Parts: sequence; C-alpha cells; structure tokens
Amino acid sequence: MLYILALLLPPVAIMLTGRLILGLVVLVIWFPAILISGGLGHPIFILLAWLIIHQSAVKRG
Repeated sequence: MLYILALLLPPVAIMLTGRLILGLVVLVIWFPAILISGGLGHPIFILLAWLIIHQSAVKRG
C-alpha cells in the first residue's frame, strides 16, 4: 500500500515508514521542485520513497 501512496505523495509515504524528519525535508524540497520543473523531478522522489519503504520493510524482517 505504501508503494502506491509513494506514486502520488512520496513525502507522506516516507513519513508513514517512521522517518518523520526525512519526510518533512523531502516535502520541503519536493513541493517547489514539482512547481518549478512541472513534474519532471517527481520520478526521483518516487524512487527515493520506494527505496526507503523497501529498506524499512527489510529492517522489520
């Protein structure tokens, strides 16, 4: 479910993995990047969110 959320709102998906500070930092960077680039930078944030979600799933075992 988090992977689907990461497609739409990567910062929220990152926050739901338990990394609140990183999620807030990504939110601060993600929002202006979307507005300035017109969405071209969005795939990078999706990839970052997926990597963090995967890392937290592996850590939980």
